[in-house]
Amino acid sequence: MWIADKWKDYEVLDTSEGEKLERWGNYLLVRPDPQVIWNTPKRHPGWKHCNAHYHRSKKGGGEWEFFDLPEQWDIAYQSPSLRQCLRFHLKPFSFKHTGLFPEQAVNWDWFSEKIQNAVSAGRPVKVLNLFAYTGGATLAAAAAGASVTHVDASKGMVGWAKENAAVSGLADAPIRWLVDDCVKFVEREIRRGNHYDGIIMDPPSYGRGPKGEIWKIEDSIHSFIRLCVKLLSDDPLFFLVNSYTTGLAPAVLTYMISTELKRFGGRTDSGEIGLPVTESGLILPCGASGRWER
Repeated sequence: MWIADKWKDYEVLDTSEGEKLERWGNYLLVRPDPQVIWNTPKRHPGWKHCNAHYHRSKKGGGEWEFFDLPEQWDIAYQSPSLRQCLRFHLKPFSFKHTGLFPEQAVNWDWFSEKIQNAVSAGRPVKVLNLFAYTGGATLAAAAAGASVTHVDASKGMVGWAKENAAVSGLADAPIRWLVDDCVKFVEREIRRGNHYDGIIMDPPSYGRGPKGEIWKIEDSIHSFIRLCVKLLSDDPLFFLVNSYTTGLAPAVLTYMISTELKRFGGRTDSGEIGLPVTESGLILPCGASGRWER
């Protein structure tokens, strides 16, 4: 398992009864988590003194209950693999989210080191970030020295990512911000003859593009990986696929990635990603990632 254990501003304090107690900077949130199927005693005092609690509805969806939480606040991430500190605007919004997936920091560290090594050797690096959300991976890649193309179907998410870039001191970094359907964008990039040294994708389990295009990961992910491989340069650095879909085991990611990138040689590895839980000393699983590298 790859563990995101370099955070100072974020912490999973405890987990029980389908929920996790988290510290986001100075604020405590209680949110549902489908992986938490155990019912251990809730000993941490934060359970009774949280700043907000997202209640899942039995009919689907849910709603926030606020006690003492600002409309927006910031947290920072710094690790030995990053050249600079990254900052993120956070705010509670639909379906329990805050605008950041902290477990992805373990992947930021992984590809940032690869980018830095290449840039230090005098090689320019171009990275494509698909389903890029609020830009965590985009900022990490840009801070490492890459030119980044950031693509997401949501105009609001791309705007949020730009704000994160500005607050991280990366407003003038070579980042191309695009609101577009990821599949259609990749198809156009292939026709244009553009190539990238690294590709990152964080596809949703289910989603719709700007014009109602339907994405269902089980039906679409393999063909999309095959499509994206056509955008790789002749000497690529890395290829990263993230999945939060429980039906896609890490070995499935390994199979698809290694099959499609076989001609490049290199190495493929996949595994669960997770976050340490302070109260228990155990690891909370948070999905899976598949990595290819030279």
